[in-house]
Amino acid sequence: MKFQEIQKLIQLLADSNVSELNIKEGEFEITIQTDKVTQQVVVSAPSAPTAVPVAAATPAPAPAAVEAPADKAPTKEKAEESAPNGVEQKSPMIGTFYRKAGPDKPAFVKIGDSVKKGDVICIIEAMKLFNEIESDHDGVVTKILVDDASPVEFGQPLFLIEPA
Repeated sequence: MKFQEIQKLIQLLADSNVSELNIKEGEFEITIQTDKVTQQVVVSAPSAPTAVPVAAATPAPAPAAVEAPADKAPTKEKAEESAPNGVEQKSPMIGTFYRKAGPDKPAFVKIGDSVKKGDVICIIEAMKLFNEIESDHDGVVTKILVDDASPVEFGQPLFLIEPA
């Protein structure tokens, strides 16, 4: 079974109400289990049984809404200033986010860097594979939304890129 097929299975499972999927093809067997807090993928083969947990970010509780007094209500200008600028570059997979290729290497992109569609902007490690993630947009990186070496979910915003 190919990595892309496994990714599709994980995504289908995440989009459904099913919490466990078990597939066996010959000597290859894969079990994918999910719940609302974590996701785990267990792969076993006759030569090297492997269990690879795929960490899922625990959703942070939403902050409580606090209503400002009428005389201290935010103005339209302040709301526009605090609104994020740009389009979101989202994670195409579950894994661990890395800003650079190695500990002694420079970051792929920094805030203020110009990127073109197809430029490598980060790496996501999934199941011991390092996947180069390319920009979906031309523009300037305005914000990095994920800390280095943090777990990320499928569809989680990684960067804000202001279109050129």
